[in-house]
Amino acid sequence: MRAYSRVIAPRHRPGQPGLPGLVGTARLDRRTKNLTRRLRPGDIAIIDHADLDRVSAESLLRCQVAAVVNAAPSITGRYPNLGPQLLAEAGIPLLDDVGPDVFEKVGEGRQVRLDGDTLYLSGAVVAKGTVQTADSIAAAMARAKEGLAGQIRAFMANTVEYIGRDFEELIDGIRVPQLRTKLDGRHVLVVARGYRHREDLHALRAYIREFKPVMVAVDGGADALLDAGYRPHLIIGDMDSVSDRALTCGAEIVVHAYPGGEAPGLDRVRALGLDAVLGPATGTSEDIALLLADELGARLIVAVGMRFNLVEFLDKGRPGMASAILTRMRVGDKIVEPKGVSRLYHSRISTSWLVLLVLAAAATIVVATAALPVGQIFLSLTGLKLNPFWHWLTGLFH
Repeated sequence: MRAYSRVIAPRHRPGQPGLPGLVGTARLDRRTKNLTRRLRPGDIAIIDHADLDRVSAESLLRCQVAAVVNAAPSITGRYPNLGPQLLAEAGIPLLDDVGPDVFEKVGEGRQVRLDGDTLYLSGAVVAKGTVQTADSIAAAMARAKEGLAGQIRAFMANTVEYIGRDFEELIDGIRVPQLRTKLDGRHVLVVARGYRHREDLHALRAYIREFKPVMVAVDGGADALLDAGYRPHLIIGDMDSVSDRALTCGAEIVVHAYPGGEAPGLDRVRALGLDAVLGPATGTSEDIALLLADELGARLIVAVGMRFNLVEFLDKGRPGMASAILTRMRVGDKIVEPKGVSRLYHSRISTSWLVLLVLAAAATIVVATAALPVGQIFLSLTGLKLNPFWHWLTGLFH
């Protein structure tokens, strides 16, 4: 099992005098990624997220929630999803499968109390569920692993069906919109706000500094780049998880349009008074970004925050992830995982070589100065100036 960093939330506020449990401000949203924009340390997050994935759990941990209440089962047994395990390792209480009625009974910003398997509002019971512990999560994960073979078969069948339906995209590529941003012959960094994106961006700093790749952000990946101190050149997606701050940072915008012509994010971009072009294609926005970089002649594509193995694809929780297989078949000779870059990449001038270069230059100057008549006069004068200081310094030790 891979080790994960533990994120510890702030100390929970105790309940009212004489009442046990945790008290916090309720924040609710059926989409976890939308909820994390409003969460504050110590809040109680109320979500509706079956098979809580690792990216969502990490986002909740970064927000330092006091507890998580899930209307849906956090582990359905469909596959071994990693989100609940991360919450348990960080010591965050998880109340599971309380039912969708909690969204009708609890209002945004209300003070709620969580005690064991029960959620209270103003002393009244509003939800009851199952408390997930480290032991119960481990048992559920073991059961999920037993059924993983069936999920892999279903995933591969979906992938074959997708390729059979959209094989033209594999052969001919996607329709490329007219863009101001030039990618031909350049290194391209495609960033999604997903697995390990913060760590990967930090590890790639030397690579970014030297090669200056074109920054292509997938939706919320634009915020990830801004948070890391970079500005995206291009933002691609359906614009459902990117902030207004990122959209107005000056990047060129490509709105992901579906084959039927629907482009859900276009109205939002226009409402901000921004220009955008449409990128019609099947698959996810991550796939569109990779395919677009390939079609526009990128020399190398470094994919940050994206899924690279089967369990990670399943953790995404949508059948459409099969398109990722098609995409990697198309751009496989160009795409590189950040770990591969950090392992293989070495700055052309390392620190040790830079020090040696400076020393060699200094030695050359001294030799050249000593060899020239003018230099000898300069050294003699310098010696005369330094003699009083040298005598004073050595006199301190006698």
